[in-house]
Amino acid sequence: MHIPDFLAWSLTVLFALLAVPSVYRLTRLHGGVDADVRQRDLAELLMVVVMIAMVSPLGGPIPAAGWQAVLALTAGWFAVAAFRGRQCSPVHHTVCAAAMLYMITAMPRHGMEHGPWLTMSEMPGRLAWPVLAVLAVAYFAVDTTRSGLAAWREVRGAPVREVLLTRPVHRAAMGAGMAYMLIAGVVPA
Repeated sequence: MHIPDFLAWSLTVLFALLAVPSVYRLTRLHGGVDADVRQRDLAELLMVVVMIAMVSPLGGPIPAAGWQAVLALTAGWFAVAAFRGRQCSPVHHTVCAAAMLYMITAMPRHGMEHGPWLTMSEMPGRLAWPVLAVLAVAYFAVDTTRSGLAAWREVRGAPVREVLLTRPVHRAAMGAGMAYMLIAGVVPA
């Protein structure tokens, strides 16, 4: 998967901007906020940081194995939360963490010229097990459409500041980014 530098930098900036709503909500939390809301915001922030590391032409400051450990723990945490019936979007966050874990794990390792660092934007070749990517793309396409429609209904007539902080807007943008990364990882350059 090779992403042109202009697009890689554009996606890096877009994903960095997607961190703003989660950081804003986390810093504005008051003592009475539900733990599920905090978990959702922390998970969204983590996913944004991982996406920045994946798409940035600079690579990530954490080796791929470190991201794999973090994403495996995140997927496990939200899988247990789903089993326990929590209200923090556990199934969605489990799928997101698992899809990112798949992308990192299925990257071709043609030599180790990139070292242990995560640099998907310059990754040669295609992701292994493309059927998993196709299934994930289908999930993110449906979720992005559903979230986009929910966002459109929720933000009609709202001030721009509220629109940018709305969770469905964030989820739709992040889902579109995930689908793009998966497609770029499977379709030959």
